[in-house]
Amino acid sequence: MTAAEAVEAIQREMTAFARRARASAGRMHPELSLVSYTLLGHLEERGGCRATDLAAHYALDKSTVSRQVATLERSGLIERRLDPDDHRVQVLHLTGTGRRLLAQVTESRRAAFRERLADWPEEDLERFAGYLIRYNAWTPPETGDT
Repeated sequence: MTAAEAVEAIQREMTAFARRARASAGRMHPELSLVSYTLLGHLEERGGCRATDLAAHYALDKSTVSRQVATLERSGLIERRLDPDDHRVQVLHLTGTGRRLLAQVTESRRAAFRERLADWPEEDLERFAGYLIRYNAWTPPETGDT
């Protein structure tokens, strides 16, 4: 396989992976989209953050995040709290319900991954994990005048 063919295969397989991830997220919890699941996970990991921070972190439009946040609030999965250091700022936090749902969906997702990767040798799992970490850590070079 040439480098160009490998890149094409990677693009095709990553697209299939994303399509499968969106579909399985809907099956695991019909009201929790993959984007919502990802936002909840980030809020848990960070211990809360502003909606603008979510938009910046995931390179999403602010209106997209605003709609997702509104849906998560209506569902009782997140709540807004005033930032103790700056009362002009509202910080999003998981509710107890949000934390429980996130834990449930996360365990379902982990079980699906464990099942799918069950027959992979440990070295392959480590190599695959390393490649994904490396791929996702890439940042575009800064452009600008120096």
